[in-house]
Amino acid sequence: MRKSRLKELIKLSKDFIKEGVRSILLLAPFEVIMDNLLEMKGIYKNFPGVKALDNVDFYLKKGEIHALMGENGAGKSTLIKVLTGVEEFETGQIILEGKKSIINKSPKEAQANGISTVYQEVNLCPNISVAENLFLDREPRKFGLIDWKKMNKTAKELLDKLDINIDVTKPTEHYSIAVQQMVAIARAVDMSAKVLILDEPTSSLDDIEVEKLFALMRKLKSDGIGIIFVTHFLEQVYAVCDKITVLRNGCLVGEFEVENLPRVQLVAKMMGKDFNDLENIKGENKELKNKEILLKACSIGSRGNVKPFDLQINKGEVIGITGLLGSGRSELVRAIYGADKADSGKLEFKNEEVKIKAPIDAMKLGMAYLPENRKDEGIIADLSVRENMIIALQAKRGLFKLLPDKMQEEFVDKYIEILQIKTASKETPIKQLSGGNQQKVILGRWLLTNPDLLILDEPTRGIDVGTKTEIQKLVLRLADEGMSVIFISSEIEEMIRTCQRMVVMRDKKKVGELDANEISQKNIMSAIAGGTDNE
Repeated sequence: MRKSRLKELIKLSKDFIKEGVRSILLLAPFEVIMDNLLEMKGIYKNFPGVKALDNVDFYLKKGEIHALMGENGAGKSTLIKVLTGVEEFETGQIILEGKKSIINKSPKEAQANGISTVYQEVNLCPNISVAENLFLDREPRKFGLIDWKKMNKTAKELLDKLDINIDVTKPTEHYSIAVQQMVAIARAVDMSAKVLILDEPTSSLDDIEVEKLFALMRKLKSDGIGIIFVTHFLEQVYAVCDKITVLRNGCLVGEFEVENLPRVQLVAKMMGKDFNDLENIKGENKELKNKEILLKACSIGSRGNVKPFDLQINKGEVIGITGLLGSGRSELVRAIYGADKADSGKLEFKNEEVKIKAPIDAMKLGMAYLPENRKDEGIIADLSVRENMIIALQAKRGLFKLLPDKMQEEFVDKYIEILQIKTASKETPIKQLSGGNQQKVILGRWLLTNPDLLILDEPTRGIDVGTKTEIQKLVLRLADEGMSVIFISSEIEEMIRTCQRMVVMRDKKKVGELDANEISQKNIMSAIAGGTDNE
C-alpha cells in the first residue's frame, strides 16, 4: 500500500514539475507585457475632417526614456493630450502598470494616476519661492497655517535628492529657464509621478543646461520612472533615449531601439521616405554664373534660438533652408530679419555692414519676410484685403507719408490680378478668404515693397496644390528678375524644384550646404541626419 502510494506521489511530483515548467513558459510572454508601465492600444482620435490618431499603439517601460517623434501634424501632441485627459479619444485602451485600465478626464486626474507633464513653457509662478511652487495647493500646515519651516526643509531635501542645488526660498524668476524646468520636474516627481512627459523641454536651453537636464532624466530613470521625451532634436534623442516611437500623419510608423535605428533611417521614417529607394529628383536649377553678393552673415547668432552661423546670399539666387521641424530653420531667418535679436556676429547687406535691431530696420534696407505662422504673425484678420496688403509699404514710408487712396487701389488691384487672388472685393475682410488666398495677400504685401531679399517661411503650407505651383513659379520668376529669395519648406520635393543652393540645419545650428549639383533627396536627408547609414 505504502509502495503504491509512494509511486503515485512520485508520478504527481513529476507531472507537477513538467506542468510547472510548461506554465512558466506559457507565462513568459505575459511577463514581458507586464513589464510595461504604460500601454496605449489602438487609439483613435478624430477632429472635424481630420483623423488625428489612427489605431496608434504606444508602450513605455519602467526606467525607460522613450522618444516620441514625428514632423508637424504627426499626432504627437494629440497622443499626449489623450493620455493626460486634455482630449477624449473615440476608441482604444490605456493601461497603467499592466492591470489598471484608465481614461483620464482631466490633467488633474492624470496626475492622480501618476502621469505628469512638464511643458516647454514652464508653468510655475515666477513671483513666489521655489518651495511654494513645489508645494502649491498642498502646503504642509500646522494649526491651520502654512508651516514655512517644514515646507522649505522638505523642498530642500527633495531638490538635494535630485542634485538640484538652489536656494528654495528665492522667487522662481530668480533662476534660469533650465533650473525652472528642473523644479517643475521635481514637483511632478514629488507628486508620485510614475510616467513623466517632457514636452520639448530643451528648446530654450543651451548645451550645458541640456546636459544638466539629461543628468536629472538619467537619475529619474534609475529610480524606475518612465519618461516620454517629445523632441525634434536628433542629437539629444541618441544621447539620452532608449527607444523611439515614430508617428506620421496620425499613424504609427513603428517603435525602435535607439541603438538599432541609424539616424538617416529615423529621418526617412519621420518624413515618409524609403531612404533606399529615393529618387534623385532634380529640377532645372542652374548655378549662378555671375555671383554678386547681396547678403553676408558672419557668426550671426541668437542665444536660445540659433547658434552662430555664416551665410552668403547672391543676387537673383533662391537659397533653401532645410531641416526637420525645430532644427532652427525659422530662427535663422528671424535672426537676420531682426524678429529675434541677434546677440553675436555681423551682417553685411549690399556690401555695407548694417545693424538690424528690429524688423522695420530690415524693411527699410530692402528685406521682406513672410512668416511661418500665417494666422498669428501674417494676417490681421479683421482688416480688409486692401489694408492687409498695403500695411508693410505704409510702415516703410512712415506714418506721415500716407499712401493716397487711389494709389492703394491701383497697387492692390495689380497684385490681385498678378497673384490671381480670389476675393469678392479688395474691401473684403481677409478672414473670409481661404488659406491659400490669405497667403497670396501676404505675398502681395511684401512684393509691394519691392524688396531685394524676400524671405518665405513655409509659404505653401496648408494650401492647395494649384496655389503651391503658382507660388513656386512666382519665386523662380522673381529670381530671374534679380530678386534674392530665402525659401523654407518642409516638403523636400518643392525645395529641390525651387532652390539653387541648400543650407542644412540640425539642432539649431547650420551643419552644411549643398550646391546645385549636389541637391537630391538622398543628399538632403543624409545631411539632416548628420552621418552615414551606420551612424
